[in-house]
Amino acid sequence: MPSGIARPLVDSLSHEVICKEHDIAKYIADPEPGLLGFDRAVQLALKRVQDLDVTTSWASASTRGAPSDPLPSDPAWSGGSLYVDERRSVVSASPERLWSVIEGIGGGNGWYSWRLGWWARGLPDRLFGGPGLRRGRRNPHDLAVGDPLDWWRVEEVDDFKLLRLHAELRLPGLAWLELVVDEDGEGNTVFRQRALFHPHGLPGHLYS
Repeated sequence: MPSGIARPLVDSLSHEVICKEHDIAKYIADPEPGLLGFDRAVQLALKRVQDLDVTTSWASASTRGAPSDPLPSDPAWSGGSLYVDERRSVVSASPERLWSVIEGIGGGNGWYSWRLGWWARGLPDRLFGGPGLRRGRRNPHDLAVGDPLDWWRVEEVDDFKLLRLHAELRLPGLAWLELVVDEDGEGNTVFRQRALFHPHGLPGHLYS
């Protein structure tokens, strides 16, 4: 947060902001049990967080890109540079079991490979004002479009088929990660991973 905004906000904490009037009761009646005190309201709010009964949180805030920004689903003829890295692996598990592993990544569940590398990449991002790994995830078992997932944002979910994540790291470009559940011609379960990067200018091409 820029210091021009942060400092006035902090300075304002020295002023009392408790409302001592209750004129609104003339127009909106108090609820039957009566008004809640501050301590009780905080207790109830924390309980909803613990029970995973919260649809949004501070971690859900994001800055959307420009409408003209490319998407992984854009056709090749739409122009622009797009670096793609694709991996494929046959796994000895059912599609349902593979999907449960994919949908459970990140947050408190961690990442299943190169955990030190994820931590090392997230730390400098936080130093430069990015989210790093601190945001975690809304629900430890379920993902929905718009959810934060560490430094990713869930962009698309097609249950048991596709999870697409959009990176919100400080990057000289746009990045996505697609995790796909598929089957080959012999009925084997196939895991596909596709990493995409759209560079911004020369720094983006050097980064890729």
